[in-house]
Amino acid sequence: MTTNPFAWGFRAQFLTGFALCVALLAYALYVQFGMLMMPCPLCILQRVAFAAMAVVFLVGGLHSPKGRVGRAIYGLLAFVPAAAGGVVAARHVWLQSLPPSEVPLCTSMGLDYMVEAMGPFKALAKVLEGSGECAKVDWSFLGLSMPAWTLAWFIGLGLGALWAGWRRR
Repeated sequence: MTTNPFAWGFRAQFLTGFALCVALLAYALYVQFGMLMMPCPLCILQRVAFAAMAVVFLVGGLHSPKGRVGRAIYGLLAFVPAAAGGVVAARHVWLQSLPPSEVPLCTSMGLDYMVEAMGPFKALAKVLEGSGECAKVDWSFLGLSMPAWTLAWFIGLGLGALWAGWRRR
């Protein structure tokens, strides 16, 4: 196998995508339980997107369809949660860039309570509005907050899924 991941086969690329998603989720759990930083509702939605991508990457990597159409479908199926997660992460980055006077008020409700009280669609709309706890930057690396890094990962993994699914072999 070559060291160039763009030249790897579909199975290797998708299983690598799965491993990266699992590693990102494991780090998120370490931050939550090891560093005691509780995730905001937008962080939880980003975790859901990474988990959905991991499932698609795993199933696609294990199935490894021989036909171009099958690979393209898996590429699109992995791209959809990447795009959704990217939208949530971009919204999160935008909230963190607001001046303190424009940050929405904090909602002290957890995501599970919001879904139970409002229903899933109203809760999702409320979460995407953002709140004060989502605008707080608790963690950064190389000058970028965690939502900025997750946005970069969503873009990279989403484009990687499209590359793996759509390139000629």
